[in-house]
Order: sequence, then structure tokens, then C-alpha cells
Amino acid sequence: MKDKPIIIVPGEIHTIFYEILFKSLKRKKFKSPLIIVTSKKIFIKKMKKFSYKKKIESISDIKNQKSFRNDRIYIINIDHKINDYLSRCFKETFKVLKLKITNKFINGPINKSKFLNKKFLGITEYISKNFKIKKNAMLIFNRELSICPVTTHLPLKLVPKKINQKLIVEKILLVNNFYKSQLGIKPNIAITGINPHCESVLKINEDVKIVTPAIKHAKKKNVKVSGPYSADTIFQKKNRKKFDVIIGMYHDQVLTAFKTIYEFDAINITLGLPFFRVSPDHGPNEKMVNMNLSNPLSLIRALEFLDNK
Repeated sequence: MKDKPIIIVPGEIHTIFYEILFKSLKRKKFKSPLIIVTSKKIFIKKMKKFSYKKKIESISDIKNQKSFRNDRIYIINIDHKINDYLSRCFKETFKVLKLKITNKFINGPINKSKFLNKKFLGITEYISKNFKIKKNAMLIFNRELSICPVTTHLPLKLVPKKINQKLIVEKILLVNNFYKSQLGIKPNIAITGINPHCESVLKINEDVKIVTPAIKHAKKKNVKVSGPYSADTIFQKKNRKKFDVIIGMYHDQVLTAFKTIYEFDAINITLGLPFFRVSPDHGPNEKMVNMNLSNPLSLIRALEFLDNK
């Protein structure tokens, strides 16, 4: 198969994803065929809403689907009225990925509090569990600068208990391997400290006890990594130019500054999976559904990234 399809789970029924999908497809042509796992009824309704026209072809037996064309959109229909609609969408998608029909997967924004029901920290962990992957990383990717939080959607008071040398090294190696294998470069990686200014008034300073040894360990594995750096200055312009990736200790430590700088020009990539999983770097934004005001740039970047794989 010359160009493997991109399989897409739009996510919530009430989401801006359909809007940004049709905007993306209007603005740019992609060579990869698209398989959408969704309610066919909802999808066609949204197509009409946003004035997008393309032939729709339903897939009833994915195992025997011999070819895919990019002059149409393929639909794996899931009844949106069933209670486990989202779960079914993901399960059908996982089947396709396990059959190796494609290795390119995008999911739209998910209301994590409802769907995950506190069983997983985020979609990264949910997908990893379904593929029995223990080592993963959340990379918020921009070709100019990317970030990776060591802990993801973890309550702040639990962060110090979770962080350890092994986990930091794990994230460093996953990021380093991704850049080398997918982008052909040896990345320059910066590591932030846990504490303000990497200092502590307590007897134990985690930046000295945990972070610094982790960096030294990664360096022995021929990784270009340095730190720990104070999180309040690492994102200054002169510092950003020095690095390809900044690995932070917790979610908002790196995502807040990153999203302020790059806004929608970034994608969320799960590292460690046997396929490419990418999602737009924003939520479902239910307040803006059907308003036709949402920015599609993040989804365009996701489609561009997978279109070249």
C-alpha cells in the first residue's frame, strides 16, 4: 500500500473537531486516504453544516478492504446513541491498528473526566495500556521547539512522589530516539528542575538528588542533554534557540509557557507506541461548537506530520 490511510477518531459528539477537520481538508490537500471512526449520520450532518463535499464510502469489513483512495472519505460507522460510543470508536480503531492496515492514528479532543472516569491520567496512558506499552511519553511537538512533561495529568501534590531518576531517564531516551529515528537529528535536550530556581530550603533538594543524576546517566548513553535549568527562564528567547526539546517535571511547568508562545502550532505525539498516534493540542471546546470560529492549525500540523510517514 503506497500511502497508508490515516485513521481518525473525532472523539466527542459535541466537539469542534468536525469543524477543524473540514477546514483543514479545504485548506490543504493530503495524499493519505482518511478512515473516520464515527457516527456516519453525525458525520454527514457536520459535512453539510460546514459545506464540505466529498464522496463517503462505508467500511463494513475492514479485514477485506483491499485498497484505499484519497478521493473519498471512508467511514467505520458507530451508533452514536449507544452508551459506550467513545469506547467503541477506540476499540474499532485499535483493531485496525493491530491488523497493521495503517500505522497512522489521530484522535480528536476527549473530555477526559467523563470518558476515562479517573481510571487513567490521560489518553496517552489509555492507549498505551491497550497496547501493553509500559514506557511512553507525551511530546508536544513543534519543529522549532518541543516539550515533554515527565508527569502528565497528575495532581500537583502527587508530582514529587512520582518523579524519580528512572522515569526522567526513560523520557529522555524516548525523546532522543524519536528525534533520531523520525527526524534524523540528534536533539539538544534541556531538563528543568523541580523546584523554583532549582533550589530548596529543605534538607533534601530533589534537583540535586534526582534530576542531576538522571542527566548524568543519560549523557553516558550518548544523549545531548543538560540541566537542570530553572523553569522560569528556560523559555526566554535566547534560551529557546539553544534547544530542540525542553523536558519538564510536570504538565503546567512546560505547557503553559509553550502554549503561550506557539498557541495552536503544535501537536501531541505519544512516544513509545508501535504506531504513530497524534492529536491536536487542544480540548473539545464545547462552548464553540458550530460557531465556525475555531483555528484548525493544530490539526493541519497533525495531518501534515502523518501524511509524510
